[in-house]
Amino acid sequence: MPTQPERFELIGGREPRPVVIVDYDPAWPVRFETERARIATALPHATAIEHVGSTSVPGLAAKPIVDIQVDVDGDLEDAVAPLTAAGYELRVREPGHRMFRTPARDVHVHLWTAPDDRARHLRFRDWLRTHTDDRTLYETTKRALATREWGDMNDYADAKSSVIREITARADGAAARHSQ
Repeated sequence: MPTQPERFELIGGREPRPVVIVDYDPAWPVRFETERARIATALPHATAIEHVGSTSVPGLAAKPIVDIQVDVDGDLEDAVAPLTAAGYELRVREPGHRMFRTPARDVHVHLWTAPDDRARHLRFRDWLRTHTDDRTLYETTKRALATREWGDMNDYADAKSSVIREITARADGAAARHSQ
């Protein structure tokens, strides 16, 4: 019997929460290193553990949530039990992606199997680290969106999508020109 196709699942349902953007905090990379060690212990076969998202970009204001990208080969479900045992809570299950968070909701751990998704997040991060105009555009967008009420943090994330696509297109274009 064929299995059902995997779909987006938001474990625990929607959570209305205010979006708070704060100035860059130099403690964020330190927190990443602590969590990186914890994840590496739980998932010794992870192929990469990277600090991504706004907290990984020096000088960029952000929600005070450290985003971590973990690259794994194989079945993402194999990582659920070890990460849960390490104290993370599964929040999102969708094709090629799982998102966990700490009980304090100040760290999000994203597991990916798709190489294109993994590379895109790193290009976006690296572009923002070196391109002040786009870093300012992204921060301005986030601060404006944070003034609104959101039914769920995912709605806020969706609202940023067009600006993220615009900036990513520039980063992708530059990467393509550089590889020629």
